[in-house]
Amino acid sequence: MTVQFVRHLQRHDTALRVPRAGAVLWDDEAVHAEAYAADPQRFALTALTPGVLAPQRARMLLQLLLASRAGVPDAVRDTLARVTRVLALGLAPADVLTVLLAVRRRRANHKHVTRTVLTVLLEHPHADELIRARRGIAQDCFEHALGRSTARGALSRGALPHGAPAVYRHGEGTALVPLPSAAGDLDLTSARPETVTATNRGDLAATLVHLRRGGPSDELLPAVARYTDEVVAGLPRYDGTVALVLDDSASMRGYGEREWAVASQVAALRRVLDRVCARLVVVPVGGASGRPGGATDLATGVLDALAAGPDVVAVASDGYENVHPGDLARVTATLPRAGVHTPVVFCQATFGRADDLTLRRPAPLLPQRTFWHSDDLAPLVLWLLSHVDGAAADAWIGAELRRRLARVESSLAASAVSAASAVSAVSSDVSALEGGS
Repeated sequence: MTVQFVRHLQRHDTALRVPRAGAVLWDDEAVHAEAYAADPQRFALTALTPGVLAPQRARMLLQLLLASRAGVPDAVRDTLARVTRVLALGLAPADVLTVLLAVRRRRANHKHVTRTVLTVLLEHPHADELIRARRGIAQDCFEHALGRSTARGALSRGALPHGAPAVYRHGEGTALVPLPSAAGDLDLTSARPETVTATNRGDLAATLVHLRRGGPSDELLPAVARYTDEVVAGLPRYDGTVALVLDDSASMRGYGEREWAVASQVAALRRVLDRVCARLVVVPVGGASGRPGGATDLATGVLDALAAGPDVVAVASDGYENVHPGDLARVTATLPRAGVHTPVVFCQATFGRADDLTLRRPAPLLPQRTFWHSDDLAPLVLWLLSHVDGAAADAWIGAELRRRLARVESSLAASAVSAASAVSAVSSDVSALEGGS
């Protein structure tokens, strides 16, 4: 998937709509269809990229359901099925029902559509509330999946799988019941503190803060190594070169309760990249005697980093540029005209989620992502490497997205109702009615 497509998924937030009459309102269908046609497996996995908007994940689920899987290799088909299941169970039920209605409107009758409808209505952790809130839609989708004659015939014989008869219980009251919220955290976002301090922004950053404040190094250094191990656990190894322009200027130290917080977060990123990348080139900017100091000359740091021939240059800074303000923006805008096409991205370290960044945008046109918690580091590396065009980065991203898929599946399994036997019980009943794709 291209960087442009991922950026589209993280910014284009218009809702998918299925009006009572007329066509499905899907304003970027061509974008999704093109991306799916280029690489169905990567398209599916890209849905689990951190920061993809819920309306876009709903569109991706719709694309996965509409497309035929005839002739798709077994390994790819397995990935498509796993991602489809994760989206069907993890997205907000309102979005999932909209997708299923869109599938019905498009008259898609693939086997994977039937399996997905049964998964939502029988296995969803909030299946009872979902059906009670939208019983008419649930019945519509159920009969579309099985075929109306098959579904109602099974109902009359008492042969519906456990849980399915709830779709037909129309006498349980007419009061409007709200739909439940999303059942899964597809971004794998950890719990974050309501009140942010320098020492509750993740174990790795907190330990580095204590170390910078003069804590006992014989105790803290082993803890830093242990917490770094936890952050990089399971992350693939990137067989390439990353250059890190590391802002070590005076502003990185901070003051008061924020002292060392931002500098420690950048130091944590350096440790993670050093463990993940086959070659990490660090270009410090500012600093004196191993401590933050001096002014910030990010533009010169980028030029020095480019001399190492990296796959990507990551600028890690708090965003204050005080040598020649605007120099980073001017230099990076000029690079393509000078024949330099190495991507440059801006990794902005903040104290917390609510930092005012108005005066901290040294290069607004550069790709930019903020990070303030230790759990932001792995998604940050994924985002960083997504800007690299090459086989090594492509392999790394694919492996990391598969790792995230397995983690999301594990988290959903803890809350989902186990009804696999109920789903398989109706497979033989519907196989004759389904298409071969």
